[in-house]
Formats: sequence, structure tokens, C-alpha cells
Amino acid sequence: MAILVTGGAGYIGSHVCVSLLNAGFDVIIVDNFNNSYPEVLHRIENITGRTPINMPCDIRDRMMIEKILKNHGCTSVIHLAGLKAVAESAGCPLFYYDCNVVGTLILLQAMQSIRVKNLIFSSTAMVYGLPEYLPYDEKHPLVPENVYGRTKLIIEKMMADLYTADPEWSFTILRYFNPVGAHESGLIGEDPKGIPNNLMPIISQVASGRRKKLTIWGDNYKTKDGTGIRDYIHVVDLANGHIAALKMMEKPGVHLFNLGCGKGFSVLDVIGAFEHVSNRPVPYIIGPRRPGDIAEFFTNSEMARKELGWEAKRDLHQICADMWNFQVKNPQGYRQKES
Repeated sequence: MAILVTGGAGYIGSHVCVSLLNAGFDVIIVDNFNNSYPEVLHRIENITGRTPINMPCDIRDRMMIEKILKNHGCTSVIHLAGLKAVAESAGCPLFYYDCNVVGTLILLQAMQSIRVKNLIFSSTAMVYGLPEYLPYDEKHPLVPENVYGRTKLIIEKMMADLYTADPEWSFTILRYFNPVGAHESGLIGEDPKGIPNNLMPIISQVASGRRKKLTIWGDNYKTKDGTGIRDYIHVVDLANGHIAALKMMEKPGVHLFNLGCGKGFSVLDVIGAFEHVSNRPVPYIIGPRRPGDIAEFFTNSEMARKELGWEAKRDLHQICADMWNFQVKNPQGYRQKES
């Protein structure tokens, strides 16, 4: 079975490709390398002993996507390509709607033309917005608080409308919580271009000396230590969730699953765990709360356990250990291999 993976050279995409190749699938990667590195492709091959097919292009190139789907006999698509920085989405909304929403529209048009009607979609817990109750489950109201979350919700609704019009489609929507960590080999991990938007890569860079300090945005939330609490899921567990989701391809419909570890850790919890694993200090300062940030954010993944047979297995210690291993082996990230 050949599977097209959009954004397959990215942080999550590279781990998904490793899981797919190790499970025996043929993988075709589509990536424009806007926030990823060609070096990742060699790393994937080193880990798996198999070579994914690399087709560099943008998902908004419909003719190219149709050609790739047809020529490689793809039966399913895992759609990971997209922009994901919350703050950037507020300042560049049209950029986000174009890349995320229009990009997915063109991808679906290409799939429809070639009659490939199986898709796993990388969504986000941001579609839920402020919690009416915790933990979040799949029935929680959908009121996203930012542009990024709204683009993902529009895509989810577009898929539901397409299934209503054509019930041959099978959509599996995976709402991620906070993917962190790295592959145990240390060959692939999170190395964002520019200033990281997420907590864990900043902590890692501070511990390694690449950055001087971390800013904690607010320490007066109604939590155990005043800092925000989030659900952190190891990226390998998340990748394996996509393998489990492939079983839903046999069932037309729109299938929704939260993927998270099911418990929350505060910013100070994460800093403490990382300092313990790395034996390095992580200096930090306290900054003001950021607009839109909330106190607690964690999931109930019971539906994924029951219907997919999936659950997160790696704890916070393993997350930090694998992230630190990647940082130590790649002190300047992928750039050192591509200079």
C-alpha cells in the first residue's frame, strides 16, 4: 500500500514516515521544505533502512498532486502539511487561510479527481477553544480562540460536507495535543526554523547553551504552581497513532479522535524534568500572560484507546530524555549537515 504523506519531512511528518516504513508501507513524501530540511530524508532512511520517495512540491499545485497520486498508485493520504504558529496566524491570517484551508481544498480536489478517498488529517486541540470542562473529549464544543485553530476547524467542516455529498469518503481527524520529544535514535527531532514557538525546543536550546534563558508567560494561573498546564504527547506515540488510524480507512465516514497522554504537566514540571535528564540548568524569567493562553489543557483519549487500540506509552521523563539526546547529537540542528 502506497501512502502519500504531505509535510512528510517536518517534525511530526518525519516520525510518521518512520512508523509507516517500519510497518511495511510505501511512503511518498510531498513537502515544500518551508519549515523542514532535506537532510531529514536521509535520516529517515538511516533509521528504517528504507527509502521514502521524495516529491518536492506544494500541496497547492493540483496538477502535480494528481500526477503523484496516479503515478505512485497511492491509496490513502496522511495530510500533515500546514502552518501552525498561533501568534503568527494572528498577524498573517490570509497567509494561514491560503496555506491551510486553500491548500487542503486543492488537495481534496486532486484526490477526488484521481478517486483516492481515504485521508487522515492532522488537526489540533485548538479547535476546542476555552475549556467548558476538562479533560477535553471529542464532544466538547468547538469554539477556537485563534486563527490557526479556526483554519483547522474550517477544514474539518469541509471534510464533513464532502462526506455528506459523497459517502464513499473516509476521513480520520486526529486532534493533537502537544507533540514533543524525538526519535530514540537522536537522528530526527524538532528543529524549527527561526525562533521556536513551542516550549520544549526552547528548553532544549537553553539547556544546551544555544539560548540564554526561557520566558515563562505567566505564573499566576490557578494551577498548582501558577504556570500553565498542558498535555504533552511523545511524537513517536503520536506517529504510531496514525498507524492505528489506518484501520479506519475501511470505514467510510468522518472519524474523530483526540491524541494526547491524558494528563497535564506544568511548565515548571517540564523544566524540572528536563534539568534532571540533562543535568543542566534551564534559566528562566517570568513574563506577562499572553493573550489567549489558558490555565489547563489536557485530553481524554479513551475513544482512541477503545476504537483504535492506541494509547500513549512514553512518560515525561522519556520525552525529555529523547529530546535531549537529539539536541546533544545535533547541537545546531539539521543545519550543521546542510551547511
